[in-house]
Amino acid sequence: MEGPLAQALGGYKPRRAQIEMAKAVADAIAGQTTLLAEAGTGTGKTYAYLIPALLWGGKVIVSTGTKNLQDQLFLRDIPTIKRTLRAPVSVALLKGRANYVCHYHLERTLQNGRLTSRDDVVYLRDISRFIKTTNSGDKAELARVPETAGIWSLVTSTKDNCLGSDCQYHQDCFVMKARKEAQQADVVVVNHHLFFADVALKDTGIAELLPSANTVIFDEAHQLPETASLFFGDTVSTSQVLELCRDVLAEGLSFARDGADWAKLVAPVERAARDMRLAFPQDMVRLGVEQIDADGPFFEALDALIAAFNDMIAVLEKQAVRAETLEQCRARAILLQEQYENWLEPPKDEKEGDYVLWVEAFSVSLQLHRTPLSIAPIFNKQREGTPRAWIFTSATMAVKNDFTHYVAQMGLWNEPAHTWPSPFNYQEQGYLYVPSGMPDPNSRDYTDAVLEKALPVIGAAGGKTFFLCTTLRAVKHVAERLRTEFEDRGWPFPLFVQGEAGRTELLDRFRAAGNGVLIGSQSFWEGVDVRGDALSLVIIDKLPFSPPDDPVLAARIAAMEKKGMNGFVHHQLPSAIINLKQGAGRLIRDENDRGVLMICDPRLIDKPYGRRIWQSLPGFARTRLEPDVLRFFQQLAADRKAASAAAPASAQAKSPVAAASDTPDAAEE
Repeated sequence: MEGPLAQALGGYKPRRAQIEMAKAVADAIAGQTTLLAEAGTGTGKTYAYLIPALLWGGKVIVSTGTKNLQDQLFLRDIPTIKRTLRAPVSVALLKGRANYVCHYHLERTLQNGRLTSRDDVVYLRDISRFIKTTNSGDKAELARVPETAGIWSLVTSTKDNCLGSDCQYHQDCFVMKARKEAQQADVVVVNHHLFFADVALKDTGIAELLPSANTVIFDEAHQLPETASLFFGDTVSTSQVLELCRDVLAEGLSFARDGADWAKLVAPVERAARDMRLAFPQDMVRLGVEQIDADGPFFEALDALIAAFNDMIAVLEKQAVRAETLEQCRARAILLQEQYENWLEPPKDEKEGDYVLWVEAFSVSLQLHRTPLSIAPIFNKQREGTPRAWIFTSATMAVKNDFTHYVAQMGLWNEPAHTWPSPFNYQEQGYLYVPSGMPDPNSRDYTDAVLEKALPVIGAAGGKTFFLCTTLRAVKHVAERLRTEFEDRGWPFPLFVQGEAGRTELLDRFRAAGNGVLIGSQSFWEGVDVRGDALSLVIIDKLPFSPPDDPVLAARIAAMEKKGMNGFVHHQLPSAIINLKQGAGRLIRDENDRGVLMICDPRLIDKPYGRRIWQSLPGFARTRLEPDVLRFFQQLAADRKAASAAAPASAQAKSPVAAASDTPDAAEE
């Protein structure tokens, strides 16, 4: 208790698992080897990898699963360790270019004035003031403008429309400034999307960082297989086409008004792109290419789009000499045409069967994907070359201490893998409750049955609930029904529903309420930290199996079964277990937390594989009886009342929620 951490951090306690993990990370860094490290909630894995990395020296790249964790590492965790160790290291934060205001595109938007909403006019004024005072240009600093506001796409650059060194603002460019700082820094904090976008697109500056890095650390490493699949594949979207048409029209009218009828030129390209989207009537469709009618409107619109590009490119070829921006539009048009042509006719170095062709329809756009069947060979190729340490860490990488599924996805065969369990006493701190009498999860009335079982428990808990659903449709149904039920019963529990505000805002409001019920889907299953009395109940409606008709999943299962493996046992089940562990991990975040994890899916008990699932979950006391749960909450309420009465006035003035943010590793797994 006399070490630097104990002196610097109030309330710090040595944890054996944290010390053992730190030693394993130090050994991997010293030996320039690979380590897979699963560390249960409360282990303190962030400090366990940061301390040896900062002490060892050299260049360190830390990649996280989310921008939230990226900001937390940069703003809180690394400065704390630097201060504690008195480590003279420089640190840089590097995000994708869409996070930085672009001087050129801001000026062009101010001049063009093509804004369709009053909000955008106000936001644009805020951004133009912001750019004069900010050092970083990072839009996260401008909280007044929502991260999801459409105006950001008009004032930031993309790889396609960045003018590079030809830009008049190149010397002041925030993207270039961030990359320069990252090149010079000892520790660079990035996120997985940025890391793999660079590997695929060479557009983030990481390619220049990797050669000099002696340590690469992936936190929230369980997200890597999905993120890498996204970037090691190929994606082209109709929204890129419409953005190009918008820019061709604007630049043509600005620099070559007499060169063509620009509106007439872009119209066929826009129409073909929109027709491709309209070939699929519903929102959120995912279909393999073999599922699309060969004689239907999609392939007709695809051919029309490829052909329509020819006329646009021909005009741009003649007019490109009149402005750098027109030359850039020409290059973008050629690249997009090639991407659409190559979607069905892939490059010669790709073998058929190595990838999955599929389409994904959103409300106003259509994406065409080519996704690799396995990322393992591609990722291993990226790891070849300069010897360095590769650290993969997460609270959820293994299935009952077995890393086989993760290792197979990432190609990390024969690499050392260790699990350090959580120090929490789950048996004393909570219950796993699987209600009896539940219908089949595929039945029409299943969500209503979940609600009937959940309502008495929510009431007993006094709100303080995360209601985690596996689909957005279930989120909507649960929200509508709970709103009515709370009103009818006179329950004062505020409802916070995914989609009604941003994730950070919903979480802040949930914590502040103290008795809220938050309803969410996948984005609330992980990376969310609520400590103390505000959260006592986590309800999960179904086991999170991926939909079997997902085209990528279906192709991967088919490939596994050709090799004599069982797609469900070897892929779907371990993926669902890792996802479920993330959801379950929302409940107990501190050694003083207590609560109930309620999983409503009867397959946890009824199916032979159910045992494997609950054995992978934290070791809660288990029950199927509602009275046990109601008694637990009665006792919890009594204990909290007694603790509140016994606490000194100064301690009472500080809420558990506020106190949680002062503890080390407050938001880590």
